Amino acid sequence: MTKASQQAISPIPASDKAAALALTPVSRETEARLDRYVALLLEWQAKTNLVAPSTLSNLWTRHISDSLQLLSLAPTAKTWTDLGSGGGFPGVVLACAMAETSGAQVHLVERNAKKAAFLREALRVTSGAGTVHLADIGDSVDRITGTVDCVTARALAPLHQLIGFAAPLVGKGAKALFLKGQDVEAELTEATKYWKIEPRLHSSRTGGHGWIVELDRIERR
Repeated sequence: MTKASQQAISPIPASDKAAALALTPVSRETEARLDRYVALLLEWQAKTNLVAPSTLSNLWTRHISDSLQLLSLAPTAKTWTDLGSGGGFPGVVLACAMAETSGAQVHLVERNAKKAAFLREALRVTSGAGTVHLADIGDSVDRITGTVDCVTARALAPLHQLIGFAAPLVGKGAKALFLKGQDVEAELTEATKYWKIEPRLHSSRTGGHGWIVELDRIERR
């Protein structure tokens, strides 16, 4: 199939990509990696549900730009751990963006074997700076060796559970950045029943009532 015909059947309008890159600009090299990632995702989406079909038409703004914005909150971070990477957001996107950063590494933790296979293929075709760990989250966090600068999660679990998963890494100096939706205040209220935290909330650049919860310290109550 020619590139022109692939573009013709793509469910993603060019305007969505342009809007996403205006919100979160990247280099031409990173854009090319992300193009390859999106093409692969659309190919696999036909047989493996990686993202909600209703979000395909705005995949760049809804998923890719949403992931890229994390970089501005941790500009010096080189080693990231993404919990429950699923279809690759934000893990593969971060790996694409950091592919030319010396020493960069993104650990993508995923318990579903089919999704883990997709993640490995996505890193291969994009030459992203990442490693896939096929494992339950609780089993994998303690196995990741070396320093972790940032731990992320998106659409994975309620906040109080995410904090429990991330606590070992945050205790060693990592920053937690969790992408959450409009119910973030209720989730924070629930989380403070179990954890002593001092969250910083950042409104998502992509709109849609999204938020990023930033945590530098976690203590169990």
